[in-house]
Amino acid sequence: MKSVGHDSLKTGRSLEVDGKTYHYFSIPEAEKTIGDVSRLPVSLKVLLENVLRFEDGRSYSVDDAKAIAAWLPKGCSTQEVPFKPARILMQDFTGVPAVVDLAAMRDGILKLKGDPQKVNPLVPVNLVIDHSVMVDVAGTPEALQKNVTIEFERNGERYAFLRWGQEAFENFSVVPPGTGICHQVNLEYIAQAVWTAQVDGKDYAYPDTLYGTDSHTTMVNGMGVLGWGVGGIEAEAAMLGQPIAMLIPDVIGFKLIGKLPEGATATDLVLTVTQMLRKKGVVGKFVEFFGPALDHLPVADRATIANMAPEYGATCGFFPVDDLTLEYLRQTGRDEHRIKLTADYLKAQGMFRTAETAEPVFTDTLELDLSTVVPSLAGPKRPQDRVPLNNATSAFETELTGSLGVPAADAHKKAKVAGTNYEIGHGDVVIAAITSCTNTSNPAVLIAAGLVAKKARALGLKPKPWVKTSLAPGSQVVTDYLNRAGLTEELDAMGFNTVGYGCTTCIGNSGPLEDHIVDAIEGNKLVAVSVLSGNRNFEGRISPNVRANYLASPPLVVAYSLLGTMREDITTVSLGISKDGKPVYLKDIWPTNKEIADLIGSSITREEFINRYSQISKGTKEWQALKVATGSETYKWDPTSTYVQDPPYFQDITPEPKPKGDIVGARVLALLGDNITTDHISPAGAIKESAPAGVYLKEHQVSKADFNSYGSRRGNDRIMVRGTFANIRIKNEMLPGTEGGLSKHFPDGKEGSIYDVAMEYKQEGVPLIVFGGKEYGMGSSRDWAAKGTLLLGVRAVIAESFERIHRSNLVGMGVLPLLFKDGMTRKTLNLKGDEVIDIKGLDTITPRMTLTMSITRADGTKEEVPLLCRVDTLDEVEYYRHGGILQYVLRGMTKAA
Repeated sequence: MKSVGHDSLKTGRSLEVDGKTYHYFSIPEAEKTIGDVSRLPVSLKVLLENVLRFEDGRSYSVDDAKAIAAWLPKGCSTQEVPFKPARILMQDFTGVPAVVDLAAMRDGILKLKGDPQKVNPLVPVNLVIDHSVMVDVAGTPEALQKNVTIEFERNGERYAFLRWGQEAFENFSVVPPGTGICHQVNLEYIAQAVWTAQVDGKDYAYPDTLYGTDSHTTMVNGMGVLGWGVGGIEAEAAMLGQPIAMLIPDVIGFKLIGKLPEGATATDLVLTVTQMLRKKGVVGKFVEFFGPALDHLPVADRATIANMAPEYGATCGFFPVDDLTLEYLRQTGRDEHRIKLTADYLKAQGMFRTAETAEPVFTDTLELDLSTVVPSLAGPKRPQDRVPLNNATSAFETELTGSLGVPAADAHKKAKVAGTNYEIGHGDVVIAAITSCTNTSNPAVLIAAGLVAKKARALGLKPKPWVKTSLAPGSQVVTDYLNRAGLTEELDAMGFNTVGYGCTTCIGNSGPLEDHIVDAIEGNKLVAVSVLSGNRNFEGRISPNVRANYLASPPLVVAYSLLGTMREDITTVSLGISKDGKPVYLKDIWPTNKEIADLIGSSITREEFINRYSQISKGTKEWQALKVATGSETYKWDPTSTYVQDPPYFQDITPEPKPKGDIVGARVLALLGDNITTDHISPAGAIKESAPAGVYLKEHQVSKADFNSYGSRRGNDRIMVRGTFANIRIKNEMLPGTEGGLSKHFPDGKEGSIYDVAMEYKQEGVPLIVFGGKEYGMGSSRDWAAKGTLLLGVRAVIAESFERIHRSNLVGMGVLPLLFKDGMTRKTLNLKGDEVIDIKGLDTITPRMTLTMSITRADGTKEEVPLLCRVDTLDEVEYYRHGGILQYVLRGMTKAA
């Protein structure tokens, strides 16, 4: 935080902790003007404090504070308010392009005769490298080291670039690969519950809040830190001090009562919560948990629930800070002074939960008695499709011949696996993975998995030979307490050797299955199964060879590796035969709650957290050996690199923005229908050899085996622009009956890829327009959906409606979002794609003004159509006028210098 606002409401107050004075903006003082907000949900009090702290009469106003207060008593609002988080969290896939943009801004400020050292994040940024490790090797003691070696062979260039960024930029730190998953590192170390900063020599205290460039950023909501996932452009804007407008959300109160019964885990609880909230419908809403169960529900369990907010559809799943939160902060090695500040500050603000706290007012509520939670799985395709464990087999049988499409006559097909003495069939488990931030942050389920392995080993059981087993702890602390509990050896003996510290199987980095198993699956069209302790199980996500994926607790992952199939009821059948010839059942190896609690108490210490995180920046020997360009304030771009390139955003930047100029003589690049998602627009997944990006890589001597994915190459705009609008399922209505990223050049009518057609127009100096239908840009907030659109030469996107974040991203990249008015659509206008488009008046643009589009058809006839300009605020007008938010900020930095 570099500055505070005007404090027009005179809410500034101070408190003293251990003799040190902290200033803050008091919500109780604000109530004297805006009215009683004591029963406002705590998550909305966080937004209110943000307004009070930054109120400047422009981006933030007193009216914004009044709008939040007016959410009461009905529990809803139609108003938008600005929000600036305290910090930013990134993972490496999304972090690389952000660092590329910062590096390019340093080059840009030199062109403006400014000081490159002025280009730095204005709020703290933590980038955790966790998305690149793959389970290439599993089930052996050498798995961890071999996977690390392969990871650096694949990603050394990207990692060296991030190392440079860490040394070059202030307020920017990189957590090396092999440390842990970003959300667990955030929970265990980075997050503070209450943040502090110095402004004009004064220490200020305020709620810890964040944006993360990963959807499961919500995990930290479990310790009372408000944050959620955003796209790269929003994160970069916030990093550079710009507020992001958001609708004051509905807040659904979720009341928790009772206690989990014997045998049920936090995983079973979160799968139940996810199912209930999906049924309720909470998309775009906050969820805030309350009720007597919070008096004993540990932060690890809360974090598990908060983690899956994207799966239940909410923006966040928030738990207010209470005594158990303070206990967690202490256990994980946080500073005692900060813990006391957290308690004193939040109590002063009316944001600290106790058993006596009055229930907040909510938009709506629902309730769960924890004692009713039963062991569960979720699958085979969606995380909200929870199935009680004792019904899992019958449910799979239904899915097998239903949604999974296996003819009943083939349901019991078996196939011999070459070179082995076994065969596999539909429903056999080929991947059993303890993985993901959702569960590996929770000691209870990790200890439980270790105890299942220990008991199974003692009885002589082993996983089935066709199961690929793996353990990817969310942080090195997990390894420490498993070692201390004596459970690492037990897990290793069952094939659950540590394969890496990262997301692994949960994000699809499950690595290859054995060739003979793949041949049996693919040659016989078998429905193979994975069981993983993850948060997403969409078809095709976990492995290209696995069609049914089930989310499960870590101890159940171990148990299913022993059973090896979904076709038998794990609650009743024998998992194997013991050394003395007796059948072994799930109940024989399942630990009691007391066994788990006793081991947690004896194996987890505050000192472990302090020791591990004191070395957080050290990294592996491979990280330390990276060759990094040091001592340079600007990055030395390698023109031969296919991973990192200097983007063109600042190549022609001038001290003052040039007039935008009207759009004259534009051609239509794409004529698209309803529900075009950012997945349709943004490059994602594997790179096809025949696609423009594949051709580019081959031209740069990259073999197909080394193409990697679009995700790993997000730092290279040359590749990403070639993959924009290249989705194999996108339909351009200019070419009826076709799919894929195709377009047509006019006036000659020549067909080609969208990229090739766009480049031909670019050579001709012709601006481009994209037309869309309803909900244009829906889905995940992908920055390259806007960046790629700009780099193709598109000046405006005209649609019936926009998804909120993508509209904002287009403005942030200097692309004009426009809406049809008066019920008009591309269809009512009978657009074909061969029209010439003019849009004038862009040099005097104002928020939400009406513009006129002139259409010249192929036969020479003309028509004028009104359009609503969806540049919505004065700040957005400035972003658009400057050519984008990065250019706006860069010019501001130059003037400040």
